[in-house]
Amino acid sequence: MADDAKRERWERATAWPGVAASALFLVIYSWNVLEEHKPRDLGVVLLAILLAIWLFFVVDYVVRFSLAEHKLRFVQRNPVDLLSVFLPVARPFRLLTGLFRLPGLRGNTAAHLRRRVVIIAASFVVMFIYVIALAEFQVERYAQGSNIRSFGDAVWWACVTMATVGYGDYYPVTVPGRILAVILMMGGVAIVGTASATIVSYLNERTVHLRKREARSAEDSGDDRDGDAP
Repeated sequence: MADDAKRERWERATAWPGVAASALFLVIYSWNVLEEHKPRDLGVVLLAILLAIWLFFVVDYVVRFSLAEHKLRFVQRNPVDLLSVFLPVARPFRLLTGLFRLPGLRGNTAAHLRRRVVIIAASFVVMFIYVIALAEFQVERYAQGSNIRSFGDAVWWACVTMATVGYGDYYPVTVPGRILAVILMMGGVAIVGTASATIVSYLNERTVHLRKREARSAEDSGDDRDGDAP
């Protein structure tokens, strides 16, 4: 328990620095990919910043893991943090952890839960499409036979793939690009499933609420008629 208390203090102290590091990583990574003709010195500086951010994530995860009382549970509850240590494209998603600290998203009621799911899912979709498109553009733009030659092409490809439309006008030709495509497809299925479950839950809740209100109105009308009777 003492270790868990230390871990919680560490997490409180590093939560917002972690969010800031994720935001900085997203900016620097975008700059590094989208700026094709940058000076050599600038490229070295950008890579050094990305390396420093990666080291921050590694140290943060190692400290939290070492202080966790139940280590397997810790790993299961923090998959994004673990992925951010090994996969660069996962690091910007730590930005989403900061959304849980907003006052409007706290609470354990059904309304709070639904609000969290909707906001987190919408933010995740935007972040997911942007990051995957950025990584796809990086690995495909100079590949032989590639048809994804601009970031706009990569974003269009990501949106079409996420929506499972599959026009076929753009497609990856490299192995890393196809791996990213599989990740995007799996994410699209998960997001569609989450959105569908949220909508069904909301409709069920509204239906129950309306039935209860109609029942109360019927009872009130019955009480009024009984009171007016001679």
